[in-house]
Amino acid sequence: MPVHKDGLGFLVADVYRLMRRAFLQQIEQGALTLAQSRALVYISRHEGLRQVELAELLDLQPITVGRLVDQLAALGLVERRADPADRRANRIHLQAAAGPHLEAFADVIDRVHAHALADLDAAQTRRLLESLSQVRSTLSAPAPLPGERKGARLDG
Repeated sequence: MPVHKDGLGFLVADVYRLMRRAFLQQIEQGALTLAQSRALVYISRHEGLRQVELAELLDLQPITVGRLVDQLAALGLVERRADPADRRANRIHLQAAAGPHLEAFADVIDRVHAHALADLDAAQTRRLLESLSQVRSTLSAPAPLPGERKGARLDG
């Protein structure tokens, strides 16, 4: 059975790997690690999320995310606040000191994206982003039960 080297998964993984490398090459030395940077960006997008939610977004184990949040808190970039709905849980919030880091990330990300998309025109870029958004949406939806067709109704 032939293996397609340019399948969707491999292309997406390669693009991610190359963009991550470009990001790390351009971010200032001594800045946050890639894992810390990713966590900070997700926290900024979902202010007040719980640690378990952050772990899911980052696709990491909660214990690993706990250490990341500890590191970011020690740097004064985030703080944990008690969850008013669940006294056992904390919610993660940005501190003002996170702002310059997020601005630097945005600048580097804009440059990496511009380089990555340089050979595409505006319409191609729009279609690419729309297509990837649709793939993400499809994969984020609950999977149909075995033998169930997509869009099939359970009530006949």
